[in-house]
Amino acid sequence: MAKVDIKLPDDFLNKVQNLGSQEDGIAERVLQAGADVVLSKVKSNLSGAVGRGTKYPSRSTGELEGALGASSVKVDRQGNHNIKIGFAEPRSDGDSNAKIANILEYGKHGQPAKPFLKPAKSSTRSECISAMQQKFEEEVRNI
Repeated sequence: MAKVDIKLPDDFLNKVQNLGSQEDGIAERVLQAGADVVLSKVKSNLSGAVGRGTKYPSRSTGELEGALGASSVKVDRQGNHNIKIGFAEPRSDGDSNAKIANILEYGKHGQPAKPFLKPAKSSTRSECISAMQQKFEEEVRNI
C-alpha cells in the first residue's frame, strides 16, 4: 500500500487558520456589501413608485422612504448570519410602514399595485452575489 505525505506551506496554513478565527467579522462585512447593493435598488424603486400614476396629488410625506434601511447582521440559532432590508417602525401618524409598503407593492381596491420590492430582488441577484464575492476575496487577501 502506498503512503502519501502532503506538506502545505506554513503561510497558507496560517491564512486558513486566521480565516476560521475571523469568520464572524468577515461574514458580517460580506453580507453588508450585498445588502448595500439591494438597498440602493429598493430605494430607487420606491422613490419611483411613490406618487406615480395616481388620480389625485400625492400625499406622500417621505416617511416611508426615510424608514427604509438594513438591519445589523444577526446570527440565528443554527449559526447562520442574516441581514434584513425593511422599514423601521412606527410611523408618526400611528400607522405601520409595513402596511403602507404592502399596499404600495400589491395594491388595494381602487389603487393599482406598484411593485418595488420584488423587481429589486430579482434585478439585483447577480450584482449582489458578485459584490459579496468581491468583498470576500478582498477580506481573504487582507488576512
